[in-house]
Amino acid sequence: MDAADPAVVSPATKTMPAPLRTIVVVALLYLFLVGVRLLEGGINGLGSGFTDTLFNGVSNPIAGLCVGVLATVLVQSSSVTTSTIVGLVGTGVISVEHAVPMVMGANIGTTVTNTIVSLAHLRQTDEFRRAFTAATMHDFFNLIAVAILLPVEVLTGALSRTARAITEAVAGGVGGGTFSSPIKGAVGWGASQIETVFGWVGHETAAAAVLLVVGIALIFLTLTFITKNMRVLVADRIERSLNAALARSGLIGMLVGMVVTVAVQSSSITTSILIPLVASGILLVRNAYPITLGANVGTTVTALIAALGIGAVDGLTIAVTHTLFNAAGILLIYPRKKVRYLPVILAGKLAEIALHRKPLAVAYTGIMFVAIPLTGILLLR
Repeated sequence: MDAADPAVVSPATKTMPAPLRTIVVVALLYLFLVGVRLLEGGINGLGSGFTDTLFNGVSNPIAGLCVGVLATVLVQSSSVTTSTIVGLVGTGVISVEHAVPMVMGANIGTTVTNTIVSLAHLRQTDEFRRAFTAATMHDFFNLIAVAILLPVEVLTGALSRTARAITEAVAGGVGGGTFSSPIKGAVGWGASQIETVFGWVGHETAAAAVLLVVGIALIFLTLTFITKNMRVLVADRIERSLNAALARSGLIGMLVGMVVTVAVQSSSITTSILIPLVASGILLVRNAYPITLGANVGTTVTALIAALGIGAVDGLTIAVTHTLFNAAGILLIYPRKKVRYLPVILAGKLAEIALHRKPLAVAYTGIMFVAIPLTGILLLR
């Protein structure tokens, strides 16, 4: 094994006391999340102004899907995208019918963060295979769910009609609602301190580019040491117990993913944290899979809160539609053993291809999340 491989542990590393190592891992995880936040801020800054025009005048459902993907990539948060869509629907700028494909696209676009994070493992063969599989299985699940449910929704309006019925049943209780995540707030504070350091960069685009570079550097550096330390910190017995518990019931994993995502108000944070766990071999890919599905449902809470704050029936309808879409995707795919792990299998095959042609992993990210949706918008809008 290569001495540079993070899995190789030096004697000095082994002698570090477990409590101290735990503190180091927590600090590294915090810096990793700060890096993700800076990455999001940099991409958002580079796309500043462009997202404002994306949502207007879109009637073709495929174009709407592409708008949802690209808008989420640019703001690096499906919660922000769906909350914006809820606001636009609530004020009548966009109809519920036109907004449904957009929230479906937001689900696809949100997976770009953990796909980028997985690229930090490119130099380590086994780690990269596991990390890229864990990242892209989320892509494939969302693509399969959209491929099934978007045509059904366009032809029948099943999701939005059900959401409308639910909304009208509870509309009398719609009121204001707020929720603040202390974890997200703490990460935001750290990111803002770094942003202040680079405040001398006056030009908005240049500042965004600097944040992007710093964010990527933090992600790459912290992941190297997180993987190295977690592999030592987590004993084989704990590792086996964790995987055994998740393997017994996918519902446990879904619940974990949902609760963590509601707590941090970001599915990107939840799924990105999974990448180093899977890359280091602590968590098996198939056991991480239901956690990502739970994160899909958990991320809809922000839009529901935004809709409650707005108090408009149409706004709440599209927020409920988003929740129903994610729940329906799970119910259609996960209970059926023959197709349950299809996203994982497809992701594994893609990872094998990317492993032998690593530039394709980078190309996949650009084509999947930028080139295809941008082409769809330009051609179909």
